[in-house]
Amino acid sequence: MIDTKAIEEHIRGIIEAIGDDPTREGLVDTPARVAKMYEEVFEGMNYTNHEIAEMFNKTFEESLEDVTDNMIGRVIVMRNIDIFSYCEHHLALMYDMKVNVAYIPNGKVIGLSKIARVCDMAARRLQLQERIGKDIADIISEIVDTDNVAVTIEGCHSCVNARGIKKNNTKTFTAELRGEFKTDPSLQIYVR
Repeated sequence: MIDTKAIEEHIRGIIEAIGDDPTREGLVDTPARVAKMYEEVFEGMNYTNHEIAEMFNKTFEESLEDVTDNMIGRVIVMRNIDIFSYCEHHLALMYDMKVNVAYIPNGKVIGLSKIARVCDMAARRLQLQERIGKDIADIISEIVDTDNVAVTIEGCHSCVNARGIKKNNTKTFTAELRGEFKTDPSLQIYVR
């Protein structure tokens, strides 16, 4: 579990280390506010991918016998799921992130709101964008019992945009393609 008291203590120390006074009126409550924020934005740190899969494992049996043979009838896609995360290298915000999740059902489907919740929870950790996509794919694959999963993410990284190289319009794109999404290029259009 997240230790909010330790976070408060360390934030006080950071405020002092950058040359400000943690007892100043505007900063007195900052350590507690940051600790509360960290408890929320890093909630995913409390759970393994398996535990997240169990948390959102509400599926519906889906008979595919009445679905046409073409791929359009077989692929479920949810696009432009908004998430944010924090880069594990600089603790910098990764923002304006859009996730696309696609899968080919194997007899069951997951509720759409659960897909968005999985994305949020996987992002609420110290992360790399590539790992967020892998974690989402692992969790969705476990829930719907299929290897045919694709997750793409595009987003901005404040460690690139606000510091260092300072390239303001830079976006990073990552793709986690599995099963038929990896071997059949015609399926990749669903997650671009």
